[in-house]
Amino acid sequence: MLLAIDIGNSDAVFGINDGKNWLQQFRIESSSSRLSSDFDAKLRMLFLENNLKISSITKAVISSVVPDLKKPIIEMVQNLFGIQPILVGPTIYHKLPLEILRPNEIGTDLVCNALYAYLKYKQKVIIVDFGTALTFTTVSETGKILGVSIAPGLGTAVKSLFSNTAQLPEVPLEVPDSVIGQNTVHAIQAGVMWGYIGMVEKMLEKIKEEVGQDCKVIATGGLSSKLTQLHPFFDEIDVNITLNGLKIIAEI
Repeated sequence: MLLAIDIGNSDAVFGINDGKNWLQQFRIESSSSRLSSDFDAKLRMLFLENNLKISSITKAVISSVVPDLKKPIIEMVQNLFGIQPILVGPTIYHKLPLEILRPNEIGTDLVCNALYAYLKYKQKVIIVDFGTALTFTTVSETGKILGVSIAPGLGTAVKSLFSNTAQLPEVPLEVPDSVIGQNTVHAIQAGVMWGYIGMVEKMLEKIKEEVGQDCKVIATGGLSSKLTQLHPFFDEIDVNITLNGLKIIAEI
């Protein structure tokens, strides 16, 4: 079985795939201290709790946008599973059916997203990833990554608001019916949630103006389910798109 590891700035996601389906997924906060100190023990416990055997993992692939975590995660996979993992990065991009103009700058998670989207649709596609950052990756019908647009993610924006204002409380990420706030919580929800809906709509409109209207639009990321008002704009919504891209890379 395959172990796919997607290390983001907020969380590290681990997926176990039997060749067809994602059997289990685990999520651990991706702070350097946690992952480097007791990650081995955490993963062993997760395998035990889910009746999975360490010996069942025969292949591993890693995407990390956190440079400090690459080495400890590679070493953990080597020590725990006895296998050499595939690390997504510029050294393997020549194997992919993608044209990547700035391979040392683009996030490896975005490459995974682009690979999945291109191979599935074989036409122009925009991938909206609702993660720590909100990203829009545009891919041509020939597999060229045309570019990426980046904004602070929904959770990042909310945390920044709370950390820089003394009297504002933390609020649930829910979209209110009205954009006119009637109390503090409602006011924050109206400004942040409806503001992000408007931003995504406008970004998709402007991208399509540049590359053409015949684009598929797919959404991924842990917060992709929060903004249901945007769902009609998407042809596909799947939190596993990055993991699916990792699986494709492991099989190339």
